[in-house]
This record gives sequence, C-alpha cells and structure tokens, in this order.
Amino acid sequence: MNHSRQVLASSILLLLLLAAPYSDSESPFKRRPPPPDDRIFKQDRNSWERTKPPQELGPPRQRQPRPPYPQEDYAHPYGGTVGGPGGGGEEEVGKRKLSIGIVLPHSTFKKRKYDSTIKNAIFNLVKKAELQELVKNYDLSYKNVVMSTMHASSSPTTILETLCDQFLPNNVSAILYLFNSENYGRSTASVQYFFQLAGYLGIPVIAWNADNSGLERRTSSSQLQLAPSIEQQAAAMLSILQRYSWPKFAVVTSLIAGHNDFIQALRDLILELPTKGNSGQEFTITNTVRVGDAETDLVELVNSEARILFLYSTRSEAAAILAKAAVLGLTGRNYLWIVTQSVIQSQLEAPMEFPVGMLGIHFDTRDEAMIDEIKTCMYVLAYGLAGHIKDEKSRGVLPDLAPDLSCDTGDARWRAGDKFYRFLKNVSIDMQNDPPGPNLEFKSDGTRKAIELKIMNLRPDLSRKLVWEEIGVWHSAKPMGLEVKDIVWPGYSHVPPNGIPEKFHLKITFMEEPPFINMDPPHPITGKCTANKGVPCRIASDYMMQGVNVTWAMRNSSYYRCCSGFCIDLLVKFSHDLGFSYDFFRVEDGIWGAIVNGKWTGLPGAIINGKADMIMTSIKINSQREEVLDFTVPFLDTGIAIVVAKRTGIISPTAFLEPFDTASWMLVALVAIQVAAVSIFLFEWLSPSGYNMKLAAPNNHRFSLLRTLWMVWAILFQAAVNVDCPRGYTARFMGNVWAMFALIFLAIYTANLAAFMITREEFYDLTGVEDKRVSVENNLLPPFKFATTLHGNTDVLMKKSFPVMHAYMRQFNQSSPIEGVKAVKKGKLDAFLYDATVLEYLVGQDDECKLLTVGSWYALTGYGVAFARKSKYLEMFNEQIMKYRENGDLERIARFWFTGACKPNKQQKSSSKPLALEQFMSTFLLLGCGILLALLLLGLEHVYFKYFRQYMAKSEKGTCCALISMSMGKSLSFPGAVFEAQDMIRNHKCQDPLCDTHLWKVKHELDMARLRIQHLENQLVSHGLRPPKNWQQVLPPLCWKRVSMVSDFETCYESEFEIGLQSEAIDEIEGDRTVRSGMIDYRKPRDMTRNHVTTNEPIRGPLLAASSSSSGGGRCRRLEVAELETVL
Repeated sequence: MNHSRQVLASSILLLLLLAAPYSDSESPFKRRPPPPDDRIFKQDRNSWERTKPPQELGPPRQRQPRPPYPQEDYAHPYGGTVGGPGGGGEEEVGKRKLSIGIVLPHSTFKKRKYDSTIKNAIFNLVKKAELQELVKNYDLSYKNVVMSTMHASSSPTTILETLCDQFLPNNVSAILYLFNSENYGRSTASVQYFFQLAGYLGIPVIAWNADNSGLERRTSSSQLQLAPSIEQQAAAMLSILQRYSWPKFAVVTSLIAGHNDFIQALRDLILELPTKGNSGQEFTITNTVRVGDAETDLVELVNSEARILFLYSTRSEAAAILAKAAVLGLTGRNYLWIVTQSVIQSQLEAPMEFPVGMLGIHFDTRDEAMIDEIKTCMYVLAYGLAGHIKDEKSRGVLPDLAPDLSCDTGDARWRAGDKFYRFLKNVSIDMQNDPPGPNLEFKSDGTRKAIELKIMNLRPDLSRKLVWEEIGVWHSAKPMGLEVKDIVWPGYSHVPPNGIPEKFHLKITFMEEPPFINMDPPHPITGKCTANKGVPCRIASDYMMQGVNVTWAMRNSSYYRCCSGFCIDLLVKFSHDLGFSYDFFRVEDGIWGAIVNGKWTGLPGAIINGKADMIMTSIKINSQREEVLDFTVPFLDTGIAIVVAKRTGIISPTAFLEPFDTASWMLVALVAIQVAAVSIFLFEWLSPSGYNMKLAAPNNHRFSLLRTLWMVWAILFQAAVNVDCPRGYTARFMGNVWAMFALIFLAIYTANLAAFMITREEFYDLTGVEDKRVSVENNLLPPFKFATTLHGNTDVLMKKSFPVMHAYMRQFNQSSPIEGVKAVKKGKLDAFLYDATVLEYLVGQDDECKLLTVGSWYALTGYGVAFARKSKYLEMFNEQIMKYRENGDLERIARFWFTGACKPNKQQKSSSKPLALEQFMSTFLLLGCGILLALLLLGLEHVYFKYFRQYMAKSEKGTCCALISMSMGKSLSFPGAVFEAQDMIRNHKCQDPLCDTHLWKVKHELDMARLRIQHLENQLVSHGLRPPKNWQQVLPPLCWKRVSMVSDFETCYESEFEIGLQSEAIDEIEGDRTVRSGMIDYRKPRDMTRNHVTTNEPIRGPLLAASSSSSGGGRCRRLEVAELETVL
C-alpha cells in the first residue's frame, strides 16, 4: 500500500511540473520541487537535502499505519467526538455524512482554542435559517471535522500522509487551510505543494495563509484565498501615490517568492487605473531593481529620478537593503520607502536599519487573527454547500459530497469537486461585522473582493524604539478608499516629500535659427521679455560679462536678447515638468561646430570643454557628433532639402497642345483622322449610290480620298469651308459618326485649354542632391550655382559624401540660411541646400511666395537635445520627449511655429495636368462603333439595290419614298431608271476600235435619213399637203416614250408612208429631263469637232440590242442609238 502511495505521489508531482513549469527562482520549492516521500528527502529544520536518486533506492519498506489523529474526546452539542473513524460518534439517522478537513499550525497550547472555535462556528451555522436545507439533509457536526496540525515547513511525506491517511479515508468534501507563517521560504514551498496536491485530487481548499503572496499564481488548484493578495497590497500602495500626486516610483525586490508577481501586479494596475477613472493620474515605474547583491544592485537608484520606492522582501532582507540604501544616500529626507506586509510581518517593532517615516501595508497575522478566520472559512463552506444543494435539489437529487478517493487506487480525482468549487466561489455572505461592511465575495481568481488593509507609519515610540503605528486604512471596495492621518515623514518632516527630484541647474547653450530660436531685443526700460518674446538669453561671451552689472546688461541688446521659438517652448516645458533652472547663452564662437585641427568647435566644443551641460537648438543627430555627445530621441525629423526660386515666364509656346498628352495627340492625328477618312471614302466607293466599286467617278460626283481628308479635317475643327459630300448612305452615316467624335473632342479640348493658357512659373525641378544639374561634371553653361552654410550639418555631409561637389560650392557658400534664401530670390544662386525643416519654414514665411522646396530629402535624420557622454539627465529628457510625442504636445508646438502664410506645395498640387489616353478613350470607342455600324449599313444598301429595288419600282412616280430620300425616289421611278441607263450608256466605252467606226456609220446613215425626211416634207408642202400641227397625236401611243438621254433621237417609221419627224427639245427641270417635240434644222452644219471613222463592220455587242426594227400595221419601228463621240 505504501508503495502505491509513493507511485501516486510521484505521478502527481510529475503531472504538476509538466502542466505548470517554473521559470523563476522565487522559492526553494520552485527551484527544487519536493518529492513524494521521505525515502528520497529527509527532513531537516532548515533545508531539504536529497540523499540519493530514486533509481538507486531499494524496494520500499513497509510502514505501519498510524492513527489519523490523536484520539481525544470532546463534548459536542449533538454528541460524538472529534476525529475520523475512531471518533466514537454515531451518524444521525436519515442524514448523509459531511466530512470537513482542517489544517492548522501545530501548537500544543492552542489545540483547545481551535476546537472551541470550530464548535462555535458550527453551532452558529446550524441556527441559520438559510442553511436549514443543509442541516436537514447532511450531518454538519463537529464529529465529522477531521483536523490535522502541521509545522509551517512540513515535509512532503507529512503532507502526503495528511491527505492519504486522514482526509481521503474520511471522504472530506473540502479542506480549510489556515497558516500565519511568514518565512517565505520552506513554508511557502510546503503550502504550494499542499495546494497542488489538493487541486490534483479535485478537493476545494478554503485558505487563509499570511504568505500567500509567495504562492505560484499559475497553480490550477480549486482554492479560495481569504487573506489579502499581493495584487491588493500593490493597489493600496498605489493609492498612497494617488493621494499625494507622486507620478514616478521605483520598485525594489529581493529574490523572495512572488517578487515577479508583485512587479507584474503593479504594471497591470498602472494600465487599469486610467480606465477606471481613478483621478486620471498616470504612474511611471522608473526602475525595477531585483536585489541579489545589495552592494552593487542598488547603485542604479543613485542616478534615478525616483524618490518614492516600493520594497517587497522579507524582514531580514529589508534590513540589509535599507542599510546599503542609507550608505548610498537613498534614505534621506527626499526619499520615501513604502513596504509590503512581508517586511512588517506581525512584529510591530522594526529593525534599527529602517529609516524613520517609512510607510507600510499591513494586515493582522497574529494567532488570534488566524483563529478568528476559522469562523469565516466555515461560513464560506456552509453557504457554498447550501447553494450547491439547492441547485441539485431543483433537479430532484441530492449531491454526493463524498469524494471516495484513495491513494491506493487509480481514481485520484473527485470529478464533482469542480462544480462544488464554483458554488463556493459564488457565495455572498453578510458577516454582520461591526461596523457593517460589504458582503464576503470572491473574484474569478479566488481572492476576496473587499479587503481592508492598514496603513502603517514607522516612527519612534517613547522609548526611542522604531515601531510601526497604524495611521490609516485602505478599503478596496471604496473609490477613494485611503484614509490616513498624522504621518511622520522621512527626516521627521511634517510635510510629504515632493516625490520628484529636487531642482537642479543646467547651463544650456544654443545657436539661433528660425523658427527654432528667434532673437529679439528686450524691453529697453525693464530689460524683461514679454510673454510672446520668450525667455532672456545671453549673447555676450564670458569675457564681456566680467565686471558688468547684470541688471544693466539685460536691458542692453548687445548683451542679452529675448529668445523665442519652437525650442524655447520645448525648453520651458522641460523646465516645468522636470523642475530645473537654467542659464541660456549663445555659443561664443557662433558656429554650429566642426573638427578643426583635431578639436571640436562650436556647440560640441562647449559641451566637451565643460562650458555647457546641454545643447538646446536645432542641432541634428549624425554619427560624427554622436561620437562625442549623447542625443535624446529625436523631437523632429529632418533631412537635406533644396530650395529654388520661381520665375514668371511667358505662356508656353506649346500650351495649345497641353490639354492632351502626347499619346492622345498621336492617336488622334495618326490614327483617328486617317481611319475616319479612309472609312468614309471606302464606304462611298463600295456604296451602290456612290462609286459602286468602279474606278471612275459618277457623272457630276466630285468626291475622292483627298477630298474626304479635307472634309474630315473641316468637320474636326468645325471650319466654315466648302466640302464635297458623299452620296452613299453608309458614307454619310460614317461622316455623322465622325462629326460626333469631333464634337466631343473639341468640347474636352476647349474645356481644358483655358487651364494651360496662363502665364507659367518656371523653376529648377531638381530631384534632389543627386540630380545631374548639381553635379560638377555636367559642365552647364552658364554654370549652375548652388551653396549651403559653413560648418553646419549639411556642409559636413556634403564634404563626406560629395567631396567634388563640396569643393565647387564653397565659393558660393552663405553665412546663414536666411542669407542663402535671399541670394536665391535675387538670382545670385540657382539653388540653396540646407535642413529641410528650416527651408520649409522659410518658404512658408516668404511674402511673395517665390520660393519652393524641390526634390526628395537626403540623409534623413532628426533634431535632438545633446548632453555630455553618460549624462545622468539623458534618460529623464528621453522620457519627457516620448511623453510629449504621445500626448500631442510636440505636434501642437510644431504646428504653431511651422505654419506659414505661403504654402507652395499645395499650390503645386492644384496645377492642371494633361488628359491621359485612358481619360479620352470613350471617344475612340464611339468612332470604332460607328465604323462597325457603317459596315452593317453598307451591306443593307447592297441588298436593297440587288434584291428589293426591282420589286418596288412599279410606279413612274417616286411615291412616298421620295419624301424620305430623293435618290431612293428616283431609283424607284421610270425616268430615274432611264436616266440611270443613259448614264450607263454614255459612260460606256467600246473595247474594240471597230465598234467606234460602226457607230459613226450608223450616225451617218441617220443624218442621211433626216435629210431625206426633210426633202419629203417639202414635196408634200409643194403639193398642198401639210402635216397637222399636233402631228404627234396621229401617231400611235407606242411611238412616244420619255427618254433620259441627251442628244439622242427617237424615230418612228410608219407602214403606210415614210415620214421623218424629228424633234429634240431638252429642258432640265429639277434634275429631270423631258423630251419635247421640235423640228431639227438639217441645214445646220455638222459638228466637225468629232472624229468619224468609216467602217464596213457590222454592229456588235450592246449596240446590236440598241438597233431594232418592227413591221406590221400601226406598229412603229423604234431605233435608239447612243452616239459615242470622241472630242478632238
């Protein structure tokens, strides 16, 4: 059996170590976890010593079980005795057994006091009305209380035997653990081990132990802690700082168990306090010192600005720490030490090493206070049980409160214990204290919500001994829970210390540079500086001030000036927040500083030579200066920039092209115009109404590719010129699409042209220091002139990075940035190089707005406050700068000083830019869609002429189609068709020369026929026969046709007689030609301007169809001949 317990304990320890590994060395238990039995460790009063490793041990020796508790009988109101199975009491009939385990400090004389306290607590509980359900169903009696007393530093064997031999066999439902030991070593390790084992078993523990601050916070035990926690002590200490508005403090701890938890608790509370609205004060931990060796570790506090120090250690360790602190001057009148309960403990008399005026946090840890807490533990247990029973009975069952665990079996955890623990943690009990206080409740971590802690003050008593005296109380449940009175402060002072370092004096040097430091003369009578003029600053050297009355000198502008600016506002804020006075003087040699003959001059030289403690101006941080100075974090960022002047010029000669970028212009000129012209002409050539895919133009149709280009250009720019229009429907549609494109193009162009037709401001648009125009190798004519100031940061960087450029610009260097800017405005310099922040300020202050910073910053750096190497003031200034950056003070001061009336950068951003191609793409999309639609119309036009026209041409009149389109109406009428045929024949040319000769022969015969007809007419007249005036009426109707051919003839041959009647009269009325009757003068001489070739070849080809004869009664022979003439 004993062997099984040893294996179980070993398993428990292994699981605990794996689940919550320890990384610090707060206690001996954490460094060396206690083993499960005394075969491996033997108990000693001062240490735990390992004898041999487990693998070297032999088989476990058999050990006789001892009684779980000395058998002593005590009277009980309900009968029975104390103890376990041998207690002698009988369980009441009908009630379930309820066992309770209690662990108390071992004491022979206080055992009866323990028993009486437990009895009285049970006696009072069974009378509570709200607990009657518990009393009715469970045997809550003294006989079921299993009490075990242990020493403060019990061995693991003792702890294991207590659990396995006393508590588990009696099925205890909960364990009450009360100890008032404050050794914070071996005893803390024992408590930690007990809680971990109980947590592994699942048995809830209600504890009150004075050294709970040293317990591991990561333990998973089901534990409630009634004693004040380390977090509550830390909150009480911070409340003292809130009361006296001390913003900074340092933390000093020994390597006591829980020191890391104490530091972390302070940090967490500092973050939580502003969110809780507690006065809104912010706290800062300046130093965190873990004292391993007081001789060396406390030296860090000597140079710290903290004057309030928190101490967490044991009593003996605090005596050693404070003794060394006194040697280092850390216990004087200006230093206040505030200690925790672990330093005060239960002894109110303090060691002589403790300084007078210390404050401490205290709660009573005497035996009487611990015994009184037994009642509180019993109340928590009883009310937790009542809540658990009530919840289970609502489901119709009673909870089983017997864990039924054994160290000899594998089942080693009470699974119902976690639920029981939740009811214990949720209790709210009115303890009926006097005076009344808040109910007893617990937080989620198992600690009490409402705690009262005493505020103690160390002062001498009547016998001159140092004792802790209560001077106030801190209530955790009250918003302003601190109540203090009659404090004796360090050094027997009756006023509290300032909590901050006492005022110190600094010698501060500077160099003027707007807007960081501006200098103005003081008031001539008073010698003072007005509110807007800043602070007095000395510009005279130490030699000049010898023997001079300071009051007189402060009214003389040759000795003193009034300095104002960004750095002055920052200096005044530093002085107010850090509490120091200063002398502010200009560096004697009046330069920023450089290495000359191996020695620093200027500002760094003043620090190195001990003439100044601090540099407060626009001094930039660079690697060369950092070798001899310590800089704070930058309060402003900067770099090297270039300033140039804007010069007003004429309107740009290419301003009319600037509304569009180059790509857009190229697309319009080389693509859009050409595509539109070719598309229109191509559609005209393909159209049946136009060229109809022929090489020769139709009659009276003046249209060609070049004329198309002329029309496209005229439409694009809306020129009022004569243009030839296409006849085809598709070409005309395409022309309309191009007109729409031109309309959009001109609208956009006109709208943007006004923005570019303005007077331009020309300047050198440099890209930065590395621009080719500031390179000496470019050999520009005239040469590009640029400069900076001597012995400044820019001069040093240019000499280091660009030596050739630096040598060239030395001839143009200026004495100050203001002079450099003036030289740029006057044209003496083309560019000036200097700090970007200063140049932007000067540009903003330029009334004429003729200056402009160009290019990117080079060698980015920042401005900082400079101190001597390893200065003790560096850290405090760093903290202030970071604080000002976080709360916006730096931004506010910079916005005030760097805002100018002229903002060229904003003006530059508002300038117009050419329209890019993608912004103009919609118009090209319109043109492309028009071309595609025109192709569709072209196809429809061909389909109409080929397939639909012949069916629609059934009337000699144009009908309604002429109203829509005149050309369509003509194409559908008979005369229109004839005119079309006439044009076709007239434009026809024979391919064979014989054809032309044969046509002349026919023409000649026709002429002879005319003469013959005229001769016959004359003979008829001579015989008295005259033809009727309206001879056309006697002819058959078939002999008259309307023709559309000019200079052609129609001849009718009658079968009865041959009468040649010829009439040709042609009028052009509204585009139509009508053949009217009239006699032809055959005497008219023939037109000899035409060639006539005689040939005997017969008529062939299309002329054969044009010549025909008809015979029969009343039928005319109709002959239509088209005369082909060739003009000589």
